[in-house]
Amino acid sequence: MIRRPRAALLAATFLSFPIALSPVLVAPAAAQWIVFDPRNYVENVLSAARAMEQINNQIQSLQNEAQMLINQARNLASLPHSSLQQLQQSVQRTQQLLNQAQNIAFDVQRIDQMFQQQYGNVSMSMTEQQLVADARARWQNTVGSLQDAMRVQAGVVGNIDTNRAEMATLVGQSQGATGALQATQAGNQLLALQSQQLSDLIALISANGRAGALSEAERAAAAEQGREQRRRFLTPGSGYQPGNAQMFNNGN
Repeated sequence: MIRRPRAALLAATFLSFPIALSPVLVAPAAAQWIVFDPRNYVENVLSAARAMEQINNQIQSLQNEAQMLINQARNLASLPHSSLQQLQQSVQRTQQLLNQAQNIAFDVQRIDQMFQQQYGNVSMSMTEQQLVADARARWQNTVGSLQDAMRVQAGVVGNIDTNRAEMATLVGQSQGATGALQATQAGNQLLALQSQQLSDLIALISANGRAGALSEAERAAAAEQGREQRRRFLTPGSGYQPGNAQMFNNGN
């Protein structure tokens, strides 16, 4: 048997276990390297940009909806000015003047009754006093209708200033309208103002026409009454005795 020296055996044993006996070196945590991935960084930036763009689009959409609601509110806003009461008062003033018509008013039944009584055919059985009274009544009707016409004219002229001021207000309201509803309401009130002016014109024409009609009726009735009075005057036995009329004094 060959015996090896002890030193050689120890050396062989040490060499057969290099890993187990080699010292372990661990680097400290502060010495680790940070790895930067450019591709990953670009993708993250693009994702953030797309998210920001979506948020901006949503904000813009909300702003558009808010503006649309504001516009709708303006379009639905009512006009703060109303001329209805003023126009109604003007119409009522003119109507009151027409209702105050003297003697023969603007009433069909009343007109028929009065014309039958005062403007019909002159009865041959009427006394002279009745003829004179009817003639005077017809004259009063004519004079009263002329006065009524002039009063209506004065009332219509008095409405001109009021209508002018109201028209200026409505035009200003229309030009300063904030929405479609206000502009439409201002236009409707301007049309109402025109209707009121048209009613004044109709009242004026009616009053003037009434005065003219009564004047013509009086003239026609007077002509008929004149014929009747002439007939009576020329009827034999009526009290008229023909004779010579002395116009100048021949003794001078």
